[in-house]
Amino acid sequence: MLNAVKPDHSGFVWIHRVIDALLPIILLLSLTQLQNISWHDRYLTMGLLGGFVFVIANQMVGVYRSWRGRSLFASAKLILNAWLLTWATLIVIAFLYKDSENFSRLAVTLWAIITPIILIGYRIALRTILAKYRMHGNNTKTIAIIGAGKVGQHIANIIQTNPWLGYRVCAFYDDNTELHDTQINDIPVKGCTNKIGDIVNQNQYSEIYICLPLRAEHKIKQILNELTDTTSVVKFVPDLFTFDLMHAKTSELKGIPVFSVYDTPLSSISNQMLKRFEDVTLSTIILALISPIMLVLSIGVKVSSPGPVFYRQTRVGWNGKNFEMLKFRSMPVDVEKDGVQWGSAKNKTNTKFGQFIRATSLDELPQFINVLKGDMSIVGPRPERDIFVEQFRKEIPRYMQKHMVKAGITGWAQINGWRGDTSLAKRVEFDLHYINNWSLWLDVKIIFLTVFKGFINKNAY
Repeated sequence: MLNAVKPDHSGFVWIHRVIDALLPIILLLSLTQLQNISWHDRYLTMGLLGGFVFVIANQMVGVYRSWRGRSLFASAKLILNAWLLTWATLIVIAFLYKDSENFSRLAVTLWAIITPIILIGYRIALRTILAKYRMHGNNTKTIAIIGAGKVGQHIANIIQTNPWLGYRVCAFYDDNTELHDTQINDIPVKGCTNKIGDIVNQNQYSEIYICLPLRAEHKIKQILNELTDTTSVVKFVPDLFTFDLMHAKTSELKGIPVFSVYDTPLSSISNQMLKRFEDVTLSTIILALISPIMLVLSIGVKVSSPGPVFYRQTRVGWNGKNFEMLKFRSMPVDVEKDGVQWGSAKNKTNTKFGQFIRATSLDELPQFINVLKGDMSIVGPRPERDIFVEQFRKEIPRYMQKHMVKAGITGWAQINGWRGDTSLAKRVEFDLHYINNWSLWLDVKIIFLTVFKGFINKNAY
């Protein structure tokens, strides 16, 4: 019976959609009944709307795309992102209609927490059942890889180390005669690609992976023509190593696959909304909590030396646009009258109070105002002064790509010790890692680590 189960099939995806639409309202009904809360039409509306919006959010973030090769953690993140988008929508609707008083806060809070757990749980259970079934050799697809080079071996290694995927690599085919009759990671190299169509028909492989370099365009066309006489699924794996495309994102343009070699996680509206929701919510809460501290620091700055409380500095942010970054002033007002030089933080003349707030990063607190205004994000690459950016973009490869997201108060580079007068190239490397791997949970991790080791740092002056 399980042989008929095809998780990538559109019918199976529609089952997921139906479950995703019904589970929120069923769970909300169950929670209200358990707490003896009278069920009324507003709960029905919220449950139905929550399920509907959640299905749309799942579609936006990619939950329903083929998940056979996706990790459990990646799937869980997508579902959580979709649920957060759903909740952001429901909060906005409740705010507009001013109808929150008609709901039990306990029931709604439990619903918000339990629903994603159940949604993730049933997917894990389904995947576990399918994985155990496949690991016993059932519902397995046999694979032949054309090209035993770096790409082909990389694909084979992924399949071998993830047996739950239900794939089994049976053979390599390569025109390098030195590899014939040998084995690569226990996979035999059975021969060359001549008459590959006949070979595939004789062995009845489920899928064929063409892993030849892009320069072998003529050979690839020849192989594709021969494989038209087979019923095997044929997949072409581009050489992602040559052009450093391992972290590239794929999309479609009227059905044509497109690789985004250099891309930003904020290219999608859903990610922009999620990031902005995170920034507005956290910066509002933090500013409310630290306002007494900021008042005390303002007095300290004013008393320690004449001049304004805030130091406004032009920095380069998202998409290379300038903005005014706020700091508590830690230096006398005329300290930079003769110009500035990058990497001279140790030599700057700070007031005694200014030295304290710089060493503890308290001078950065006004940047939460920048976050609330939309100039910055709480987490992101630290912005640099506009007068230095033109120099750095010529000296450091991919430097301008750090501006593909909003600048941040803290970032992946900062919590790993790359701040102040440290290697700028290394800092950019960490910033690009953050951009390539951005998620809400990475932001949460960085914020958490900043609290414990990001404020006081030996490189902060």
